[in-house]
Amino acid sequence: MNTQIHEQLVISLPEGFTIRGATLDDVDAAIKLFNRWSQSLIHEDEFTDPVALRTEWVSPGFDMSEDVRLVFAPLVSLNSPNVTSGVAPNGELVGYVEVWTTSKPPVHPWIWARVDPRYEKLGIDAYLFAWGEARAQKALDEVPADLRFAPQVGTYQQAESVKKLFADMGYHRIRSSYSMRINMDTPPIAPEWPAGITLRTYNPETDLASVYRADDDSFRDHYGYVEMPFEEGLERFKHFMTGYEGFDPTLWFLAMDGDEIAGICLCREHAYDNPDVGYINTLGVLRAWRKRGIGLALLRHAFCELYRRGQRKAGLGVDAENLTGALHLYENAGMHVHQAFDRFEKEIRPGKEISVQSL
Repeated sequence: MNTQIHEQLVISLPEGFTIRGATLDDVDAAIKLFNRWSQSLIHEDEFTDPVALRTEWVSPGFDMSEDVRLVFAPLVSLNSPNVTSGVAPNGELVGYVEVWTTSKPPVHPWIWARVDPRYEKLGIDAYLFAWGEARAQKALDEVPADLRFAPQVGTYQQAESVKKLFADMGYHRIRSSYSMRINMDTPPIAPEWPAGITLRTYNPETDLASVYRADDDSFRDHYGYVEMPFEEGLERFKHFMTGYEGFDPTLWFLAMDGDEIAGICLCREHAYDNPDVGYINTLGVLRAWRKRGIGLALLRHAFCELYRRGQRKAGLGVDAENLTGALHLYENAGMHVHQAFDRFEKEIRPGKEISVQSL
């Protein structure tokens, strides 16, 4: 049995359960686990498209065999007192954790875990988060000694047992974010473009670097931003935003002021958690062009195009405490909060904070 003392918790993997890293053959089983967990809490799937998880697992700087841990149930009788009634076949995937230390420097590693609700009272979640924290601390060697180091975790606001575990492990809430949606039962309002602003779609042959630069510049004053070397950031942007099966450049919209990009709206026809929802992956306006209505025009254009393609819902994510007025913009455009999430942090080493905390 693997056991360790973590503050006041004795954290161990129950007898007979096994743990290992991930391979691409595990994608489907992992998605089923995620959805069993989310259905028990929010009554919705978290993933319907395996492309998202495959893209993450093969992303630059991420090693699925080292940065992911999968926990499997033991090969025991279904009548074992270690499991609740109605448990599925023996040996199935029942626990998952991933740790992200790919930011440079990795001052705020991200730890994300899921445990099958039929096994949730066995301490597997505590074990996985403790493993994730230990894995995250290996990145300390990459962080200059004067910088603050604080892993972060998060969950849905209604996940009370998970939030209690975070508190028991020394994490405190720092931020909330929202998943927002709009129901488009009738054609959306057409955009009105400010004088001098025109719209065009993304050209994958010529626009990659300039759109990445616009994306990076749009969000450098937002919470959590950590500047990365340009080439590393560009590589990650290309992988996550364009390097997946089904990428559609005709759903990337650029608001232009002459030859300069003033704003971007980068969309997918289908959200990863629901094929019936279009998704605005990124909406950003560069500082010099803000407060001119460009963001609202881009958003409405995206709604109109998704509606034209047959979608009757659209969604996006937003920092609940965003100081640029994004939440107000989305509400004015007819969007509503669909799900709310809380983010938590634990300071491992004090020092200078280099991520953006506010505008």
